[in-house]
Amino acid sequence: MKPEEQQSILVIALYAAFADGIKAEREREEVRRIAASLADAGGGIDLAGLYQDVLLKRTSLAGAAAALDDSGQRQLAYEMAVCVCEADGRLCDAERRFLDELKALLKLDSAVTGFVEKEIDTLVGEMESAVPPATAATATAGPVVAAVPSVSAAELDKSILNYAMVNGALELLPQSWASMAIIPLQVKMVYGIGKAHGVELDQGHIKEFIAAAGVGLTSQYLEQFGRKLLGGLLGKVAGKTIGKLGGAATGMAFSFATTYALGQAARRYYAGGRTMTPAMLRDSFQNLLEPAKQMQAQYLPQIRQQAETLDMGRVMAMVRGN
Repeated sequence: MKPEEQQSILVIALYAAFADGIKAEREREEVRRIAASLADAGGGIDLAGLYQDVLLKRTSLAGAAAALDDSGQRQLAYEMAVCVCEADGRLCDAERRFLDELKALLKLDSAVTGFVEKEIDTLVGEMESAVPPATAATATAGPVVAAVPSVSAAELDKSILNYAMVNGALELLPQSWASMAIIPLQVKMVYGIGKAHGVELDQGHIKEFIAAAGVGLTSQYLEQFGRKLLGGLLGKVAGKTIGKLGGAATGMAFSFATTYALGQAARRYYAGGRTMTPAMLRDSFQNLLEPAKQMQAQYLPQIRQQAETLDMGRVMAMVRGN
């Protein structure tokens, strides 16, 4: 894929990230940071400049769509836009209007867009249903005191490491569902850690916890997508995803570190009786992130081995807790 085609798809993805019109300033800052962090992998693409151009409307969605001549690339752009919009939950009205405009600009057949939407929406729905809804009582109940977990520290560590390795492996796969599964698995992990400490929360509360730790939902998916696109891991030919298993140069298993640090931060939070302020939680996550990045190099062989055998069935079984 040529740099100008990559750039057009990234512009569309950035427009998708802001399609709801209500992104918090913290999430916008995360998207800006990610654009800057991907500069080294950009092959000459000024990603930080693209971010500003999209935010200030100096580049248009129509122009980006018109630059994609290949039908496979147009389908890829639409698929990634749907994934970005759904990364933080179900589509809102503004996101639906954005996607309707985009599919018209990309001149995609309704059968193609319908298949993409159904596939991703079904995936998101199944993953969201994996964490049971909490009653008002379970969402807020429980004394604010240090909690003794119902499982051993070794078992919690093993579970967090397993989630981290699977998410690192997912980042190395070319399929769009792979990156879509990372956030739901993080939600499932945090839910399990909370439950082990006697607290059951619903998806909304858990996503608020993840955001409070400084892990953006939309921005995290956008980073995974950007790394795959710029690393040459994504592509479309006649509607088929192409690309081989990513190596350290393309994937870097970034999601291993994020997931591991998030899991350990959740352990501290729930073990301490949920007394951490958002600032304390963000500091805890950041302090854990650097050691986790060092760990990912140690576990890269196992992460790559996991990626060789991962399929949708196994990932969905993990999300459902089977």
